[in-house]
This record gives sequence, structure tokens and C-alpha cells, in this order.
Amino acid sequence: MSAPDQNLLERVASQISSPPSYAEAGTKASILTVAAASYGSKPTTDEVTQPTGFDPDAAALFEAVVEAAFLVAAADGEFDAAEREAFEHVVLSACEGTVGRGQVHALVADLEDQLEEDGLDKRVSMVTKTVNKAEHAQEVLRVAALIAHVSGGVSDVERDVLDKLTAEFSLGPEALARAIEEAAAALAS
Repeated sequence: MSAPDQNLLERVASQISSPPSYAEAGTKASILTVAAASYGSKPTTDEVTQPTGFDPDAAALFEAVVEAAFLVAAADGEFDAAEREAFEHVVLSACEGTVGRGQVHALVADLEDQLEEDGLDKRVSMVTKTVNKAEHAQEVLRVAALIAHVSGGVSDVERDVLDKLTAEFSLGPEALARAIEEAAAALAS
């Protein structure tokens, strides 16, 4: 894969960090950005005696959103160094400084290992078990659809992964259509 356009990466990251057009009034950030704040405050040792702001449920939600986007990014079976760098850049930018480069790099390495060990279907199932609210599932689809646009739009293999996520979330096809339309419209403006 050739290196993605830097302007496109910045636009995708900006859209991922922004709330969707259908968010409740007053919503200031996307689910990924909000959950990233907790994930970024994850204690690095077992001996934490002061409050850290870490919420394990929010951190798990962050990991699920990133994993869903990763599964779409890796849908073609190739996730080379350029794709990995672009993916990590988008996630870091969308997190607005609350998650460190090393944390994202380690998370993506874990996701690569888990996908190789478990296969796509099991990883999709694991993502959907973590995301318990319909509005969160819709947002996961939107973020994953935005990631698909890094490579020039939603390809057939990326669409297959999005279809699997939608089915596992028990959402109808209109939910996926909404996510893809929201991503395309946001990036077209």
C-alpha cells in the first residue's frame, strides 16, 4: 500500500474524535475520544494508591472501538508497516493526547496477535460482547467506516467485516448504511 494522504488521515482522525451528526445535543466528543481518557489513565503498576481516573469498562470500550476499526483496516489480510503507521496515527490523533504512542503501538500489536490466533469471526464476536449499548454499537460502526475511507473508500472485504459486526451487534442493515453514509458525508465536506 502506498502511504495514505496526510490530509486524509487528519480529516479521518478529526471525524473520529468528533461526535456523529446524530449525537445528542451537547455531545462534545466521540465515544473513542471519551473512552480514551480512561484508557490513557490506566495504571502501569499493580500498586496504585491514588485515584487515577481509570474506568475498566471505559477502557474495554476503547479497546473494542479500536479493535473493530483494526479488523476493518486488516480486512484484506495485509496490514503492512505503512498501514500500521497510518492506523496508529489516526488513533493517536483522535485520542487528542490522552493515550500515548507506546500504548497504541502495544494495543495494535496485541490486536494483530489476537487476530492471527483467533481468526476474524472470533475477534468480531469479542468486540461485540464488549459493546452493550445500541448507540455505542452504532458509533463503533461509524468509526470503523471512517477507517475504511483511509484506503479510498469501503472495499468489498471491508464491507464484509462491517456486515459481520452489524449482524453480531444485532443491528439492521440501516445501521450500517447510516454509518457508511455518515463517514462518506463527513469526509466529503
